[in-house]
Amino acid sequence: MALKIRLARGGSKKRPYYHVVVADARSPRDGRFLEKLGSWNPMLAKDDAKRVEIDAERIKHWIDNGAQPTDRVLRFLNEAGVATREARSNPVKAKPGKKAQERAAEKAQKAAADAAAE
Repeated sequence: MALKIRLARGGSKKRPYYHVVVADARSPRDGRFLEKLGSWNPMLAKDDAKRVEIDAERIKHWIDNGAQPTDRVLRFLNEAGVATREARSNPVKAKPGKKAQERAAEKAQKAAADAAAE
């Protein structure tokens, strides 16, 4: 059984609240889980101490038993010093799209034509 340490959504519409849970990877996002390990309230300020609350000891236990944290949970664990998350680099993602590149090239040609006309 593959285990994941992931987020389960709670809260009402437009007021999200997440529980950090250990669940079977095949179970639905808000479905059955084995244990609740903490919570995340994205509505609170980023510097608020109650924004992310995790039980580091239990998370270490589950990781030692083979549970894999999701990327978002791994970010929280990295901030808490429980686990390390490698920095990712995707330089292609930062490039503008095809249409934006075409518009920029067209704008540059127009500016060059205006400069040549003067």
